[in-house]
Amino acid sequence: MERVLDSSSAYYDKGNFAKSLQANIKLLELAKQIGEPKYLNKAYRFLGYDFLVINDKLLARQNFEDAKKYAEILNDDVAIGLSYMDLANYYSSAEHDYDKALINHEISIKTFRKAKDSTELAKAIYNAVISAFDADAFEDAKRFLTQLNDKRFDPFNHESFQSESYIFWSEYYNKMERYDLAEMEARKAIDLLKYTDYANKKAEAYMQLSISLAAQNDYAAAYAERMLYENFNDESVEMQQTAQSEAALASFQVEQYQIKIKDEKEKTILQAEIAENKNSLSNVLILVCLIILLLLITLLVAYNKRRELYKALKEKNKEYLAAKQRSEHLSKAKSKFFSTVSHELRTPLYGVIGLSNILLEDPALKSHEKDLKSLKFSADYLLALINNVLQINKIDESTIKNKKSSFHVLDFMESIISTFEYTKLQNNNEIKLSIDPCIPSYLYGNVTRLSQVLMNVVGNACKFTENGTISIGLTAIICKTENIQCVCFTVADNGIGIAANKQSSVFNEFTQIESLDYHYQGTGLGLPIVKKLLKASGSDITLKSELGVGSTFSFDLSFEVTIKETNDLKFVPVDETLLKDKHILIAEDNRINQMVTKKILQKKGVQCVVVENGEQAVSQIKKIEFDLVLMDLNMPVMDGFKASIEIRKFNTVIPIIALTAVEVEEVRNEISIAGMNDIIIKPYNESKFSSIIIENLTSKKNIGVTDRKAI
Repeated sequence: MERVLDSSSAYYDKGNFAKSLQANIKLLELAKQIGEPKYLNKAYRFLGYDFLVINDKLLARQNFEDAKKYAEILNDDVAIGLSYMDLANYYSSAEHDYDKALINHEISIKTFRKAKDSTELAKAIYNAVISAFDADAFEDAKRFLTQLNDKRFDPFNHESFQSESYIFWSEYYNKMERYDLAEMEARKAIDLLKYTDYANKKAEAYMQLSISLAAQNDYAAAYAERMLYENFNDESVEMQQTAQSEAALASFQVEQYQIKIKDEKEKTILQAEIAENKNSLSNVLILVCLIILLLLITLLVAYNKRRELYKALKEKNKEYLAAKQRSEHLSKAKSKFFSTVSHELRTPLYGVIGLSNILLEDPALKSHEKDLKSLKFSADYLLALINNVLQINKIDESTIKNKKSSFHVLDFMESIISTFEYTKLQNNNEIKLSIDPCIPSYLYGNVTRLSQVLMNVVGNACKFTENGTISIGLTAIICKTENIQCVCFTVADNGIGIAANKQSSVFNEFTQIESLDYHYQGTGLGLPIVKKLLKASGSDITLKSELGVGSTFSFDLSFEVTIKETNDLKFVPVDETLLKDKHILIAEDNRINQMVTKKILQKKGVQCVVVENGEQAVSQIKKIEFDLVLMDLNMPVMDGFKASIEIRKFNTVIPIIALTAVEVEEVRNEISIAGMNDIIIKPYNESKFSSIIIENLTSKKNIGVTDRKAI
């Protein structure tokens, strides 16, 4: 009987259902002869699945019920659990009654847990997952899939079982529109099935991967995975056709089985019916041939449809590539536009800010100091607005860099606060700083990104608060990772506040905080920049506010703990007397900018010569010995790049500093190739401007721009 059992299982697993049915009928006959409930239970179970394959629902259910009866006679929890699992599979696949299937699955799982049989428990949960997916009960599917992750099932997770689990997780995440997780699970399944013959499972895995990639707009990859699905699906269809043929052959043996399981009277009646219907056997065979022919026609139609789908998919792929090219063209045009606007706006701003600084230092204009400060404040504000627009573009284009450096926490925060000195005085505000003593003196992280975030958040607090207090707090958060310090930054004010119905929209671009009794409105760029920068750092910003009471913004960031400060951040004052009597050539076509640069340098004792284009600059350097050249990049006749290349042909010593109003990353490579030593971005901070000039005058720098951050 054990040999018959083994052969029955082997035939069923290979899809040879006709021989499986023969073996199980023989097993039932032997079991009845010896009256053994154990083998009767197994015979009825296996016969139930044979009839389920050939779609004989009545006999399938009857045999599963008989198997359950003998399992209860045995009083064996494992056998009882298997019977409930069989009935659950029957209701799910044959009756499509998920409610009944779920009840039987739950009883089966509970029974196996009681029996502490991990192998059968894993099978029961696995079958429950299949039923849940067939019924689109995705939350139940997730619940059962989660149970399958239990470590106790690891010894039973062979390729077929584990890969199916990954496929189910992928299908679940696709249904939940979590396409990144769906992609990850599908790839796990594909890796596991790489060296197996499970064509149907490979087809399922590639289908789920294709769906997830298409939903993530990666149409080219989705198309490639879809083609792999088609290849393996063809193999799977062939296997299914073979299995269907075996099932059709097995169905012819049903009458024989019915004869064996009924009493003598029923046998006689059934035999008579078989004799009467013997003449109709040829008709049955003809019908089977017609069914096979119909199946072949269906497959041919499906093949043609697949070809049409493939053709349509190729057309869609062409459209996608064309759209991608248009998108790239628009992106380049957008970047060029921002670069041009940046240059055109920053160039006149250089003159306005420079002249403001010069006039503020003129004792004869002391009576106009307040007006001049207002003029400079307006120019600084316009520059900040331009920088914000460019920052939004950088973030959207994903071109921001995560450059890290060490910094002194207190010095850094005080430098941020000092930036708002004029705004603080203008609005009669007080700024308070509180730093948790548990925070180390020095931290290591992206200090540029942090300063951008704080400048925008603190700037908003200063703008929308009058006669009030802005409180900036840094609080240490306990981190599990060694040498990592998590810090909570809080900026609170008692200004105008934000209405509850506006709080969710203030992080949208160009959304302004409106108030009838307050004269200032923002540009609507600061907070969107903050949110995007924090997202790039793996963090987020929270807002608590009440209209007329004030607002509190907070965010968390993690830093590495360090014991010293790098030279990148700390600005060391230089001795400006070193500029006295130096000869500097200024190559600049803008008359106002010529005047501003010249006045700044002459004030420090520099002797200046001004030319209007690169050709004049080359000519002057051939005639006169200069200590340094300030070279504007965009000039008529000959630009700064070509002029620098010409100068380097006969003079490799003189320092050349590029003056530009465009973003440094856009011209860094060209400047280096042209042989320039450094970069200064217009408009610039006067002290840092002097510092860079002195550094280039006093040090033997290599030709080509270094990685030191330009101003």
